[in-house]
Amino acid sequence: MNEDRKEEILHFLNNWSEEHLAKNLGIIFTDVTEDSLTATMPVNKGVHQPFGIMHGGASCVLAETLGSCLSNVSIDQKKYYAVGTNITSNHLRSKRNGMVTGVAQFLRKGRTVHVSTIEIRDENDQLINHTTMTNNIIKK
Repeated sequence: MNEDRKEEILHFLNNWSEEHLAKNLGIIFTDVTEDSLTATMPVNKGVHQPFGIMHGGASCVLAETLGSCLSNVSIDQKKYYAVGTNITSNHLRSKRNGMVTGVAQFLRKGRTVHVSTIEIRDENDQLINHTTMTNNIIKK
């Protein structure tokens, strides 16, 4: 993928619409390749659960956003759209503040089914969450 196409995709993803959950959580897409997508999310009070650590749902939102968007930018969006059908998320380490980075990669990139693995890591490269997501590719 050339740099112009990469920048086009990142601009599209970061400006997809004015309001949605990913934007409300501060998720910013930072890199894309043919088979992967990367984004960051700040960890602050806005994503905490009552014990002052990142809510598992916030990790799931980052993971699902990455998995869904990876599938959608990898298909002909004029003919198809990708919808999530399964997500399995393992919360491996807590996080109180700072920044996390998620990377989605295709495990299988089929014609009608995409399976992605998403790893969310902190600034010290410690694995915070591991998620597997399945998307069905549906004809419009």
